[in-house]
Amino acid sequence: MDQHAPPGRRERKKAELRTRISEVATTLFLERGFDDVSVSEIAEAADVARPTVFAHFARKEDMLFDRYPEAESLVVAAVTDRAPGTSAVAALSTLLVDLADAGHPLAAIRGQFARFWEVVASSRALQSRARELLDHLEQAIAAAMDRTEVPDARLTAALTVAAYRTVHLESVRRILAGDDADEVATDHRRRIGTALGRVDYLR
Repeated sequence: MDQHAPPGRRERKKAELRTRISEVATTLFLERGFDDVSVSEIAEAADVARPTVFAHFARKEDMLFDRYPEAESLVVAAVTDRAPGTSAVAALSTLLVDLADAGHPLAAIRGQFARFWEVVASSRALQSRARELLDHLEQAIAAAMDRTEVPDARLTAALTVAAYRTVHLESVRRILAGDDADEVATDHRRRIGTALGRVDYLR
């Protein structure tokens, strides 16, 4: 079977239902906060049975972080498909800046994502899951770096993720404190390049 063939009708329907559940859940979370919304309420609002929700999402938190698989695919591809002569860290820096410019959830910190991060900041469960997903992301980056013969792949991945996490959390903190969103976004973009550039230099 061709692994690159488009998904069949059944797979498309499953993906569409998963997206619908996530969108309904996210809307409720943004309106009322994560901890004040039950899975039963999400199921009712999405017009599905409660077990159907868990068939698509093993954890309630993953309905808000539903684009994590896409994020992992993007960073892995940035490392493994980088142009000859481009370091893995530089490729990730370019990707993260591009995603920030495009308003992608992996890197965006303004607009609708200000409320997103307010919700995350208000829930210990979401904060814990965010840390777990970041650990998974670091492991995926390390594996991709190892496959492409980056020296000290695990250390390089750890430093890269730590540098980006520091930049991202500071930008989120500023947004939540009410700083000018455009100014924060400009600084965020610049600081990604600076922080990851330092990681690349230290290597």
